[in-house]
Amino acid sequence: MQSALAETSSQQHAGSSGRAGSPILELKPGQRFGRLTVISRVISGRSKHWLCRCECGRERSLEVHYVVRGKIRSCGCLGGETHGHARHGAHTRTYRSWASMIQRCTNPKATGFRYYGGRGITVCESWNSFANFLADMGDRPIGKTLDRMDNDGNYGPGNCRWATRLQQNRNQRPRKAA
Repeated sequence: MQSALAETSSQQHAGSSGRAGSPILELKPGQRFGRLTVISRVISGRSKHWLCRCECGRERSLEVHYVVRGKIRSCGCLGGETHGHARHGAHTRTYRSWASMIQRCTNPKATGFRYYGGRGITVCESWNSFANFLADMGDRPIGKTLDRMDNDGNYGPGNCRWATRLQQNRNQRPRKAA
């Protein structure tokens, strides 16, 4: 719970949905919980709701106990991730490049698996986390995609770069003669 949260145990819920004897949870406008900033109280039947604004700009009316106990940390834009590259169901180019790399190397049902994971190409352990991948590679520049400089090497910080289509075309492994 946030330190700014005032839990007044001497007051009891009167006609609220809380159990008799449970403390009243009071919030103040401007308090922050995760990505949420409290704006104002909302009258909503028997439960205590507060209007909160997420860092992404979206506003939602949320039940106070979910917010203060950390069960809700955003409007939903986090989606289990905290990197900000997956908001409202849309993923950034960088996130899609990372997710495609993971699929190519680990999912036998993925298109292209035979050219990557099927050949023994792996992803370094730290890059199983998008946050680590992002810290090493940075945001994907427009017009570039993820490239392994050594095509027989694994995906990792020392072997990857953001490359143009021309750079990637010049960096292909030799094709086998038919």
